Amino acid sequence: MNKWLVVACGLWLGACASVSPHGSGSAAKAAASQLAPRSVAIFRSGGTRAEWNELVDAAAQAEVVFVGENHGHPLGLASAAALFEDVVARCPKAALSMEFFERDEQSRLDDYLTGASDLATLEKRAARSDGNFPPGHRAMVETARANARPVHAANAPRQYVRLANREGYERLANFTWEQKRLFRVPDFLVTGRYRDDFDRVMTPSERDPKAPEEQERLSKVFRSQQMWDWTMAESLYVALANGEAPLVHVVGRFHSDFRGGTVQALEALRPATKTLIVSFVDADAPVALAESDLGRGDFVIFVGPSRE
Repeated sequence: MNKWLVVACGLWLGACASVSPHGSGSAAKAAASQLAPRSVAIFRSGGTRAEWNELVDAAAQAEVVFVGENHGHPLGLASAAALFEDVVARCPKAALSMEFFERDEQSRLDDYLTGASDLATLEKRAARSDGNFPPGHRAMVETARANARPVHAANAPRQYVRLANREGYERLANFTWEQKRLFRVPDFLVTGRYRDDFDRVMTPSERDPKAPEEQERLSKVFRSQQMWDWTMAESLYVALANGEAPLVHVVGRFHSDFRGGTVQALEALRPATKTLIVSFVDADAPVALAESDLGRGDFVIFVGPSRE
């Protein structure tokens, strides 16, 4: 999937939570059932081939596993769900964390996980459908539910993120405690490759990224991106403090590729965290890992092109 589309829909629609390029309902579930999620092409960070069991072993030894996905990709999400299932089978304190549920939806998730509500009620209360709760995500939640594991609604509600975009973080300073617990204002804005890549993919080809008005626009949108990054990182920090590990955090891969913004925010909050970055790339498997993909993740997994 085009990176511009991945990041842009995340920023304006709530981390792609309401967009899916694939079919819905029973057709999507049937298609997912035909996939071979553990037979994907896996490369180590340096470019050598790896096997599924090596990936699971590494994930089981981590504190946080960043699963960088392509939103709505059937095989990619099925493979991520299989990884979480295998980690849960090995690790009694493994838990799930998701970019795609926001903190104000936590009680709705918890009601379903504990049996206080059924799936239809969860989907109604959280406004979920196959478009924003695809079979792969649902499979992860079901694995957690079947094994009595937590699922963390890790992200900031979009209304606060939009306020930060339009009016700055100062707009949130006088909110109530109940509001403030739903988001984390960044301690600082990260720089380096993550910001450079963000500016590049968020700048349409017909615009000059150095123009003052474009720089102002990019800065506003990056405030939104970073509020997501830091809120998710804080959610992971709190879960780790509660003794949960490994935490499998499912997130759009722009946030975690090349140790991106969410990873950097967690490292700032908890420098000693043992992390594992798994990047699911929506492209056909190469014979050898391209130079541009070296270091993308500790493991780089190719799951075939997205169906636009």
